[in-house]
Amino acid sequence: MSDKTPLVVVSSGEPAGIGPDISLALAGRPFAARVAVLGDPALLAARARQLELAIDFREHRDARDVAAHEPGRLHVLPVALGAPVEPGKLDTRNAPYVLAMLRHATELCLAGTAQALVTAPVQKSVITQSGAPFTGHTELLAELTGAPQPVMLLAGKTLRVALATTHLPLRDVADSLGRAKLEGLIRIVHRDLRRRFRIERPRVLVLGLNPHAGESGTLGTEEQTVIEPAVRALAADGLDVAGPVSADTAFTPESLERCDVVVAMYHDQGLPVLKALSFGEIVNVTLGLPIVRTSVDHGTALALAGTGRARPESLFAAVELAIELA
Repeated sequence: MSDKTPLVVVSSGEPAGIGPDISLALAGRPFAARVAVLGDPALLAARARQLELAIDFREHRDARDVAAHEPGRLHVLPVALGAPVEPGKLDTRNAPYVLAMLRHATELCLAGTAQALVTAPVQKSVITQSGAPFTGHTELLAELTGAPQPVMLLAGKTLRVALATTHLPLRDVADSLGRAKLEGLIRIVHRDLRRRFRIERPRVLVLGLNPHAGESGTLGTEEQTVIEPAVRALAADGLDVAGPVSADTAFTPESLERCDVVVAMYHDQGLPVLKALSFGEIVNVTLGLPIVRTSVDHGTALALAGTGRARPESLFAAVELAIELA
């Protein structure tokens, strides 16, 4: 490999969950990049012994010293735990450790030392219980990078779905939608599909909010007042964008052949179809950041930590996509 081989840094997530387990699994396969896991070296070594994994750990104080990834070896960028860890047992004393990994990884990407960040799952509840203000990876990374409008994109092998709103109660979704906000979000999706995914002319399909896309206002007016004006303005600027279309027909094979991404108005409008098609191999990508960030699309699975039953396929896919986007 050349000196231009990208460096992908992996934040190993909640230490009592499966984050360390799946991070260790990275040592079991090849990657066309330099890969380094941020975490406590003693924790990773102990979890490897518990899982009966023979791994050659290489610890680096300077990320620039990380060499090309080789199966059987794992490069580690050390971050110290706040308290001892027992798999499956959350401890608020380790919340600063989780945040420190994310901050350090982000700094490496902003400085150009690393070319992409991949995140293993964190436990939001234990971080907030520690007293730290935290609503999620996406919001923290937006704050650290100064990004005004991060966008959540979920990518499977055959389908990409971007979300106009994320983790909101359903009763709040309509009130959170606005023409300017939606228009800006679609512009970010379009720009990053060109810049990151290298799609020369992205085709964007925008869903309606209401059943049958509002049926000309009889089932809701958000299509007429918010979504249609945003789509018209974007199309007038030359973007290949269509909608609003009814969600119940948007995901047919014929419809998906005509688009590169679907913009859903809320979480459970777009993601059930994606997960039915690609469960276990979906990657969460944050668009709108000045850095590349991908993530697994699952939680900490505390009950599986240290058992050897955690599946690492989503992390593998997240690393592979990060390399592609870097």
